[in-house]
Amino acid sequence: MASAALSTAACSSQICASKSGIFAPYHASLYKTTKGSGPGRDRRLRIACQATSISADRVPDMSKRQLMNLLVLGTVSLPTAGMLIPYAYFFVPPGNKSAGGGTYAKDALGNDVVAVEWLQTHGPGDRTLTEGLRGDPTYLIVEADRSLATYGINAVCTHLGCVVPWNTAENKFICPCHGSQYNYQGTVVRGPAPLSLALVHADLDDDGKVIFVPWVETDFRTGEDPWWT
Repeated sequence: MASAALSTAACSSQICASKSGIFAPYHASLYKTTKGSGPGRDRRLRIACQATSISADRVPDMSKRQLMNLLVLGTVSLPTAGMLIPYAYFFVPPGNKSAGGGTYAKDALGNDVVAVEWLQTHGPGDRTLTEGLRGDPTYLIVEADRSLATYGINAVCTHLGCVVPWNTAENKFICPCHGSQYNYQGTVVRGPAPLSLALVHADLDDDGKVIFVPWVETDFRTGEDPWWT
């Protein structure tokens, strides 16, 4: 019966250099011995392998690799930034700020509120929500003489932040969440809300547009410093 035996031998894998390039002379030998049925019959097959040499001019240059990395990064970054910037602007509340640091009042359609036009469709005692400072819902108030009040009322409840609607029949702001109530000027008259509604100045620019400006003076309703500043 024939029998087979395999053996391997390897030389050192030391890296050598020459004028023509870098060599990695790794040798491997495979011996296969086969014995026949007759005496003295022995066949040996040897397979030798050697790694090919790598020319020096084919070794990647580090500066070229860095340049390619930068080119790839720039190619990917520019389109990505172009997509992210409009996406970020989507979350920025609309509103044009005046030179004095205020914000133009916006109606339900997002248009600037012009006092003359507003008074044509809103009568005495009217309290209608507009968009105010920081995008907060803010009541624009029409006085009994059909003029705009010089202040606006922030509609955010001081209890848990619900938007408080104006109840014409009760002549009050009544919160639908927990029943807090405020009088016609936004002064708290029933809890659980602990504070009155915040105030803003309602000014007009040269074109008659309404501008909401932060109220930092004494609260005329309570005679105290404003809690919202």
